[in-house]
Amino acid sequence: MKKLLLVLLVLCIASVFVGVGQLDPKALLEGDEQAWHLLVTSRLPRLLAILLAGGGLSIAGLIMQQISQNRFAAPSTSGTIDSAMLGYVISLVIFGDGEQIWLIFLVAMLGTLIFVTFINRIQFKNAIYVPLIGIIFGNVIESLATFIAYRYDAIQNMSGWAVANFGNLLQGDYELLYIALPVSIFSYLYATRISAVGLGKDFAVNLGLNYQQVVVIGVLLVSVMSASVVMIVGLLPFLGLIVPNLVSHYFGDNLKRNIPLTAIVGAMMVLICDVIGRLIIFPYEIPISMIISVVGGVLFLFFILRGERHAR
Repeated sequence: MKKLLLVLLVLCIASVFVGVGQLDPKALLEGDEQAWHLLVTSRLPRLLAILLAGGGLSIAGLIMQQISQNRFAAPSTSGTIDSAMLGYVISLVIFGDGEQIWLIFLVAMLGTLIFVTFINRIQFKNAIYVPLIGIIFGNVIESLATFIAYRYDAIQNMSGWAVANFGNLLQGDYELLYIALPVSIFSYLYATRISAVGLGKDFAVNLGLNYQQVVVIGVLLVSVMSASVVMIVGLLPFLGLIVPNLVSHYFGDNLKRNIPLTAIVGAMMVLICDVIGRLIIFPYEIPISMIISVVGGVLFLFFILRGERHAR
């Protein structure tokens, strides 16, 4: 944990001082007004958004894997993010803007509940079958959202969600992401019950737990966190899938212990991808969603192939 926090601190410092606008530590120490303005209005908000989005979405993926009892379930492979997009489009069409947060949360939660209910009814399911169903389900939801967007001339607004970019976030743009803090704290305190649900309905009921209540609360946590990140930042593919798998691979499957570890590793991964995106074609910037898609896709294939080998 201490080593991870040290690496995270180094990455945070790198994130603050890497960018098109030159930010000199000496200028900050000398009280340069322009340097401090750049730090406070742009670099720090960007850093905080990365930490909150990376940590929060990774925890959402960890919870999703527990309640679905599948290591390859995540907000991006269970229809959660696609449902949030549908909620955004409906908000755009009905209210004239995409700022009806309650509606986006509600649609994201309903979509995730449908997915969880559906896979719980499937008698035979393996590690790959469940996310495959989730991807198909998500594509259906996305197609519905795209149809509505085309019908009401909102396709350009919806397309902006597909490309995540922290470069446009300034002070006042990212504060909704602070919802990751209460979600993470509650998840940590509620971890024992979520872990019990992850061992199956019969096990949870035998312990005296209300299985459906715990599942609904878990889905609520996943939906709120995922929808918040997508609304503010955009789509961060594979993040909620690969980070929990990396943490469990190296640290085991203790959910309560893994929640803070998952938040740290998730924040580190987004920080690394963001810095890479700023440096590859400097002074231009590659959207972080492209970097995460490449890294996440490779790691996803690795975990699938590794799982197949162990299955034999």
